[in-house]
Amino acid sequence: MTTILNHLSDRVAIVGSGIAGLVTALVLAPQPVVLISRTEPGSQSSSAWAQGGVAASLGEDDDPGLHLADTLAAGDALCDAGAATVILKAAAEAVARLESFGVRFDTAPNGCFKFGLEAAHSRRRILHVAGDGSGAAIVQALVDAVRQTPSITVLEGLDVRRLLISDGRLSGLLCSACDDAIVIPSSVAVLATGGLGGLYEATTNPIGNFGQGIILAARAGAILADMEFVQFHPTALASSRRPLALVSEAVRGEGAILVNDRGQRFLAKQQGSELAPRDVVARAVSAEIAAGGRVFLDARDAIGKGFARRFPLIDRLCKEAGFDPARQLVPVQPAAHFHMGGVATDLDGRSSVEGLWVVGEAACTGLHGANRLASNSLLEATVMGIRAAHDIAGRSTTKSVVHLSELPRPADLASVRPIVSRHLGVLRDGDGIHDAITRLLPQAEGDTPSADPALVGLAIAVFAALRQESRGAHARTDFPLTSPHAERRQMPLDTIINVARSMAIVPAARCMRRA
Repeated sequence: MTTILNHLSDRVAIVGSGIAGLVTALVLAPQPVVLISRTEPGSQSSSAWAQGGVAASLGEDDDPGLHLADTLAAGDALCDAGAATVILKAAAEAVARLESFGVRFDTAPNGCFKFGLEAAHSRRRILHVAGDGSGAAIVQALVDAVRQTPSITVLEGLDVRRLLISDGRLSGLLCSACDDAIVIPSSVAVLATGGLGGLYEATTNPIGNFGQGIILAARAGAILADMEFVQFHPTALASSRRPLALVSEAVRGEGAILVNDRGQRFLAKQQGSELAPRDVVARAVSAEIAAGGRVFLDARDAIGKGFARRFPLIDRLCKEAGFDPARQLVPVQPAAHFHMGGVATDLDGRSSVEGLWVVGEAACTGLHGANRLASNSLLEATVMGIRAAHDIAGRSTTKSVVHLSELPRPADLASVRPIVSRHLGVLRDGDGIHDAITRLLPQAEGDTPSADPALVGLAIAVFAALRQESRGAHARTDFPLTSPHAERRQMPLDTIINVARSMAIVPAARCMRRA
């Protein structure tokens, strides 16, 4: 039986309750909104787990031009400079909006903002809230504001499984609640569903996040962009915990160093050392581990006894794993952390599907290029939430004929995660990428619970196969050089599948290759 919630048909539907979704809902007020969340709002979002803060060029020695230069350099020549300029210049407005919703950024004794330093930034420009608990504090303030906004209806416990399309435009959302099918009729929706780190065995993201927004939009006809670029944070806490706890690079910003199990500071000669761009540090850490070694974060001399006061959350996480960062080396490893690709959108968050906007990590605006500059993500989520809300504001939601479809089963990542982890990690090669395509394609084309995550993994693999170079977060051992021609790529889902079919290795050929 399918229940159609016709009484919500006049509302903008927002899927996801991280910073991007919450900001969009709040800025749209008093226009009626229904906010859809799989769990209690904010509780299972990457935003809430962010230890870094909001990158904003508001210091006296800083300006948007310097911030742009750092962003373009980190993005390895693949950023959309126009989009980056617009988003970074909006930092002051974004910070003011967050403050108006109850966010209280950390300040120095003189009452001015207290700025932190993170990798590849030429200035101290990171605004934090509650030290290293920025994400949780920001999300909590926004959730409190949402709860106090009468125009926002919150629906918890709903999992959106498909977008419904009628006459070429959005007409509704097919959801599941306790295995019952529920349809929310809507001609205007915003996807703010976060990233895809859950496709990897080692991730700092909620393990259920496999790119749901990406596949919802792609199945509805949206164009995908830059899917190969998955950023691996170089310093996740190496432990049995899943997902892995993050050790923010703000710790390295305060002087902590990385050493191998021989005590060598292996990044000492690298430009920027431990504060080089994340892709550089992640590859270096990964290479040490691949060679059979271990990597440790050493904060003893730089921070020492002040660690718990400066980084209370990280201190607690380390001690839970059996390490005291003030006195001991802390073992670290790379982990999937952020996706630079996603649903291609314009600077108002519009996708190629009429009636569908996408904001936050599920979207690809071009800001991040091949490698995200630290803490630009929370800024982008806020700015794009504001811009999408302004673009949607005042639009009338029209009732459409809803063509019902069968409710898909819940996604199962068990058979996809090992393939993606093995072949689409920090270091890639052609044989591995094509093996991933061959193994993921049958699942992606099937009608099993693994189909949706397999399609997302397949998109990463196809984009990775076509990028025969190393650039930013995409590193290929068989193509170690960077091409002199920087090229972004966009494709719809049917093209991705057709390319995958042409690349899939037939079993006999695969056996011969391995012989």
